[in-house]
Amino acid sequence: MTFGERMKNVLNGKVAVVTGAGRGCGRAIAIGLAQAGAKVCCIARSGDEIESAVSEIKKNGGHAIAQRADVSDLNAVDAAFAQTVQTFGGIDIVVLSHGVAGGLGPVDQGDPREWKRTVEINLIGTYYSARAAIPHLKMRGAGKIIVVGSGQGHQGTASTSAYACSKAGVWALVQSLSAELVSFNVSVNELLPGNVKTKLYDETFQQVVAMTPKGGASLSEKRSHEWLKDPEDVVPLALFMACQPDIGPTAQSFSLMRRF
Repeated sequence: MTFGERMKNVLNGKVAVVTGAGRGCGRAIAIGLAQAGAKVCCIARSGDEIESAVSEIKKNGGHAIAQRADVSDLNAVDAAFAQTVQTFGGIDIVVLSHGVAGGLGPVDQGDPREWKRTVEINLIGTYYSARAAIPHLKMRGAGKIIVVGSGQGHQGTASTSAYACSKAGVWALVQSLSAELVSFNVSVNELLPGNVKTKLYDETFQQVVAMTPKGGASLSEKRSHEWLKDPEDVVPLALFMACQPDIGPTAQSFSLMRRF
């Protein structure tokens, strides 16, 4: 029996919201949650991409809606979560998988506007999304918030300060939220996917190497040891986290990265 077959229907009756659901890990996780039986709201800035994800879910017999929203827009995020509740009756699982890797380059040479925008999307967007989800999770009496973080948030590298700082803030937010929500049976954990084969990852890697030859060489060596995954390789860990008991782990970082 395959993993997908074993997980089929384990999330029946659950409602999930996935940000960044139009591509990469977010799309794969949204589809995986639907295959496990959850009804899924797919959120992203690109309407075409999330409509495609929803179409694939429905084609396979699942239930999903698309909500176009920029996570750095508080009103848009609130509206997307409210629409999920109106459509499906509540929220049980929230996967925050949005992110950008802007503001690349040494701190004294990078574009401050891109640096700020990266923090607005990665960190403030995560805060807005969690803030919108919490009242609905409390209404359910339990729930899961799964934040897709980054190893850069635990150990930054040259020319990635915006991304690293935003993800470090996300990890701190995970720990603060878990302390605030533990008495409500809402767990908050971080998922570290490591390197995943996406267009964004390849473009970012090449830019970092070009901008910082010395740091880039080190990053190249680290990449050679890493497990370079497909987005679908991240789904089993996301489902594992989503299926934990209400009294299960919180304030934890679950990693698919290779440490060396």
